[in-house]
Amino acid sequence: MRRVLVLGATGSIGVQALQVVAGSSDLRVVGLSCHRNVGLLLEQALSLRVDDVAVADPEAASKFPLSLYPELRVRGGPDGPARLVREVEADLVLNAIVGFAGLEASLTAIEEQRVLALANKESLVCAGSLLTRLAREKGTRILPVDSEHSALFQLVEAAGRSAVEWVVITASGGPFRGYDQERLRRVGRAEALAHPTWVMGEKITVDSATLMNKGLEVIEAHHLFELPYDRIKVLVHKQSLVHGLVGLADGAVLAHLGLADMRVPIAYALFYPERRGSGVPLLDPTRGLSLDFEPVDDEVFPAVELAREAGRRGDRTACALNAANEVAVGAFLAGRLSFLGISEVVSRVLEHAEEGPVGTYEEAVAVDAWARRLASEFCAAQL
Repeated sequence: MRRVLVLGATGSIGVQALQVVAGSSDLRVVGLSCHRNVGLLLEQALSLRVDDVAVADPEAASKFPLSLYPELRVRGGPDGPARLVREVEADLVLNAIVGFAGLEASLTAIEEQRVLALANKESLVCAGSLLTRLAREKGTRILPVDSEHSALFQLVEAAGRSAVEWVVITASGGPFRGYDQERLRRVGRAEALAHPTWVMGEKITVDSATLMNKGLEVIEAHHLFELPYDRIKVLVHKQSLVHGLVGLADGAVLAHLGLADMRVPIAYALFYPERRGSGVPLLDPTRGLSLDFEPVDDEVFPAVELAREAGRRGDRTACALNAANEVAVGAFLAGRLSFLGISEVVSRVLEHAEEGPVGTYEEAVAVDAWARRLASEFCAAQL
């Protein structure tokens, strides 16, 4: 029986992870966390008979209806998920927390020598060198849960890392594929949240619209596969059937195909190294497939190259990129910044960002806080 902690259990990834768990007798959830959706968290805890939870938002944690479940142990506050990881015995931690807020729990999972199933890409973006070094020292694994990185992980593992020449991260192109800058000037919140393929939270959906999610994934791939940035490519693939491509030294190119459903990479991480059912049907190639690929228009969607350059400059710059993007996306969703303003704010913050590695969690926190303050100033200036 594999004991699993699910962090970010009330979000899209967390909910789907619990669906995968429900279909297996070999997985047992021993802890859950959420940001503020205590109603759903309580339902999950009651259904799964989980006694240990964390609620990151202090106000929401203070209002937890413990009278409905007196045995429940609630850890409140931003460090609640990390304390949950530290205090509850588990074999695997699925980290589906959104944003920089997930970094502390990722580091704690590695410190405690838990297998880390990572859906929180910001952990590797903001402190990739620190996290991967710590994983090597502790002798534990990081299993990617992003659909693209799970696909690449499987392909690289099958081929052998020494044979890999390059990898391709695919992108649906989001709701604005084919737009020029003039059209993008007029788009608003509702349009940006209308993703053509995936159903996700608001922040990641906007990142998909700007293609910043692909920029963050380039940095993530650099740390996961130890590849230089010029060997990590991004291609727009509107069908969203190919989730990763790997070019090999002998001239072969391997592809990972499947229906666009996050339960596939979630199940792969939860059951690794075995393969079990995810509840997702197989792709049927006999019905005919059309696979198109095209390069990213970097002039219209500069986020990928902004992230690539930030990654080359080191963890401190990448951490600043992520913080600036989180602030800018929040301002856009609140109606205080234009869609094109998101990349503009990120670019301006990067002009002032320091280079080099992040050596500790505290250093990452300091960089994140600095970049958030500067990004907030730039957002206000664009009103």
